[in-house]
Amino acid sequence: MSARTRKILVLSLIAALATFSGCGGGGSSSESSSSESGTTPVAALPARTLSWEPPTSYVDATPMNPVTELDQFEIYVNETGTFTDKDVPTASLGAVDPQTRAISSSFNLANLSPHVAAGPKYHVSLRAVALTGLKSDFSPPVSFSF
Repeated sequence: MSARTRKILVLSLIAALATFSGCGGGGSSSESSSSESGTTPVAALPARTLSWEPPTSYVDATPMNPVTELDQFEIYVNETGTFTDKDVPTASLGAVDPQTRAISSSFNLANLSPHVAAGPKYHVSLRAVALTGLKSDFSPPVSFSF
């Protein structure tokens, strides 16, 4: 294993989960109903934006370029706040926008529906995944609800 590969193995997500923001009251909501299927209207979840700072160095302080060295960010959500290597990500997104080449740094947690619903308190954690497939540690979890 090369020194560079070992560094990627211990990749760390810096300043993960920096902020949450959400929409306040007002505005419109999506509703769907169908008299044919007998379903009742369902309101869309309000926006809850998870934001983070992508890593810029490895654990050993070697600089990294997230645009050229990261593949994706994995998003983990549960109600316990404890995350392990056995957990399956709830969602993942590309680390880099293929058109703009900008690094990803936010995600609307409402897009996790139907995995999340209004009411319960959830916890979320991120992992950065290198192009080699190696993953960072979990970021410190933060909580949210809708």
